[in-house]
Amino acid sequence: MTSSPTTTRAADVVFTFTFETFSDAVHRGMNRPPDRLLQTLLESDRADRVLVANPWRSGPARLARYALGRPDQPFPTTEKHSLVTPLRLFREEPADVPRLRALYERYDEQLRAAASRRGMERPAVITANPLVAGFSRFGWASATTFYARDDWAELPARQRHWPAIRAAYREMADSGIAVIAVSERILDRIGPTGPSGVVPNGVEPAEWAGPMPERPALYDGIEGPIALYVGTLDTRLDLEGLKVLAAARPELQIVLLGALGDAGYLAGIHETPNVHVRPQVSRDLLVAAIRHSDLCLVSHRRTALTEAMSPLKIYEYLAGGKPVLSIDLPPVRGIDRRVLLADSVADFPELVDEALTLGTAGEDERLQFVADNSWKKRHSDILDVALRNR
Repeated sequence: MTSSPTTTRAADVVFTFTFETFSDAVHRGMNRPPDRLLQTLLESDRADRVLVANPWRSGPARLARYALGRPDQPFPTTEKHSLVTPLRLFREEPADVPRLRALYERYDEQLRAAASRRGMERPAVITANPLVAGFSRFGWASATTFYARDDWAELPARQRHWPAIRAAYREMADSGIAVIAVSERILDRIGPTGPSGVVPNGVEPAEWAGPMPERPALYDGIEGPIALYVGTLDTRLDLEGLKVLAAARPELQIVLLGALGDAGYLAGIHETPNVHVRPQVSRDLLVAAIRHSDLCLVSHRRTALTEAMSPLKIYEYLAGGKPVLSIDLPPVRGIDRRVLLADSVADFPELVDEALTLGTAGEDERLQFVADNSWKKRHSDILDVALRNR
């Protein structure tokens, strides 16, 4: 990672989410990487005033939600912490680059004005939104950093905006802003010319401390060793490979736990008797599910998107002390000896016995992994770059 020495003076910071709001983050439990980074900023003595900026929102749609009794989650406003929500008339984000560039130049101006009203002096900008990073100039900021938790130009949910996101990547490279990515593949895709580095995902130690929780009800009726997958249930899953695993190891109970991203894609898996699909659960139940599993899976298809991921789930699996079967991708190599790699999910059956023999890590080993891979450590590296000019 390239950076300047760690700052000693607290900085004013403007932070923006991706395409979601602070209220969205609260609803999902503040558990995604940008959410975790914001929590650190609000608690850190390296940040003085923090202005959190939601993405563009439709003013009429927002008024309608309030009228229907569905207001946003309240932001914990203090003398130093505040939230701004830039508003526009329309809801749908345009896809063509000229309109997006003009739109995010306006967004830049709204954030500059909001920061000025709060008395901020040359704040550092940290954004997780590629369109903000590429098309908002932030000439009023001391430094700008893009925090890339995914390759947005490969994410199926953003396909309509792939050309614009690629254009934004080119703008980032030309402007020389800092880029912190969760994998080397994302840095290669953007090609930053300014400060850059790889900071993988991490875990929150408080979630993984304490005694073994009760076995969650989502495992009711499931007998036998449990192989757990946690994450969005969509096209990144290798369903054909999972069917091979299920057929080769019928005693293994495969649990797919997460938000349903593509119901049609998953339709056929329900016919497999030892595969169980469960809906997304709260963080405490997710932790319990991992800790009561026997092994965990990173059962992805090999795509440009998955090759660029730093799977958050793999760190959470290991925080729970579980052996992991994963497809062999650069971001998962060398994380821990308990991660067993295969060329494809169809090759997982050959590794099941080894994983079950490894079993659950001892508490000292488990908790050492949690300490070594804490979000606090990750965020210290990010802030070294983001606050480099303070």
